[in-house]
Amino acid sequence: MATDRQFGFNLVDPAHYAKHGYPHDTWTKLRAEDPVYRWTETEGMPFWAITKHADVTEISKQPDIFLNGPRLTISHLAEEPRMDAFPDTLIQMDNPKHRAFRKMISSRFTPRALKKIHGPIEQIGKEIVDALIVDKEEGEVDFVEAVSAPLPIAVIGWLLGVPKSDWPLLFDWTNKIIGASDPDFQQQGKDVMESAQSTMIELFTYFSKLVEEKRKKPDDNLVSLFTQLEFEGKPLDPMDVLAWCLIIVVAGNETTRNATSGGMLAFVENPGEIRKLQSDPSLLSASVEEAVRWTSPIIHFARTPTRDYELRGKTIKKDESVALFYGSANRDEEVWEDPFTFRIDRGKNPHLGFGIGEHFCVGSHLARLEMAVAYKHLLPRIEEIELAGPVERLQSALVGGVKKLPIRYKLRPA
Repeated sequence: MATDRQFGFNLVDPAHYAKHGYPHDTWTKLRAEDPVYRWTETEGMPFWAITKHADVTEISKQPDIFLNGPRLTISHLAEEPRMDAFPDTLIQMDNPKHRAFRKMISSRFTPRALKKIHGPIEQIGKEIVDALIVDKEEGEVDFVEAVSAPLPIAVIGWLLGVPKSDWPLLFDWTNKIIGASDPDFQQQGKDVMESAQSTMIELFTYFSKLVEEKRKKPDDNLVSLFTQLEFEGKPLDPMDVLAWCLIIVVAGNETTRNATSGGMLAFVENPGEIRKLQSDPSLLSASVEEAVRWTSPIIHFARTPTRDYELRGKTIKKDESVALFYGSANRDEEVWEDPFTFRIDRGKNPHLGFGIGEHFCVGSHLARLEMAVAYKHLLPRIEEIELAGPVERLQSALVGGVKKLPIRYKLRPA
């Protein structure tokens, strides 16, 4: 039987992820010995660690039993951060409100809808990659700064109707909200919650003005859409409109950025996979799926049961906290024959990198498109590539972020 102390890694401590990356040894041990494991030796609340693909799936497909509220993540702190200062976004909502809100925008993110904007997104990605490699057959660059951060920011800014000159603000706000516990992004003199709340106020102040502009002169962007939405026959509450802006900025950018970065790191560490893609460009889509599986950009989400629930002979009691570890589920030996091998020519790849069930990522098709655009325009040109320095990771137990990915590359002739 596993015990907390023998792991040497706190599964919900942001500092551990920044220092060590994902705890695959710990997750592997839990999957084998105790996949529904009661984690008790923590300064924060005890929780059930769910580490197997089948169990994460089972819980995720029962949103009326396992709620997203009252908490989205498990805190490692003795005093749980108060979340009542922040508005609920789509990922924190439960039914019936979640179902109604998701329906408001889901049609804008279907593969069919994205075909209409594929051209502009392709152009945005091409320009970003071209700027990296223009007139340089070899060089060094931070891939996060040059490609994986600006690409989703540009796409989200364009979709929202944010002027290009303000796109860097979106990047800054996302870092400070998601990375509020990271010393590089936490605002000086403020604790984690104060830092995140201060940044959110900045974001809401900016978007309040943009929302009013789009109310008066709507066009075909998401902020204009948000101003026209209704809930239960009434115009959307102003705070709900701003919550839509918040979730699109943060969720639409941070996870895509880190899946792109983590995928690129995997390609650097497995250059044979680059050669596979160069030899067979039809593997591009499979490459994106494997990059998402491999990276699993969301570390964990919390769920809270509305009643006692039996799972693998354990009783998860009503109101006890459950943590779904997606990075562990995506290495499950019962699902993948060789889960610790990065391989872009997999056939079936039922990863949970975008979640599963009612809370499956509504922007998953957009994220796939952005990643495909980045890899399509860069990887075919890579002759040689290696790390040019240490990889720096985000201090977060929610997002498995890569802050810096320095690479040294040599290109094939265009």
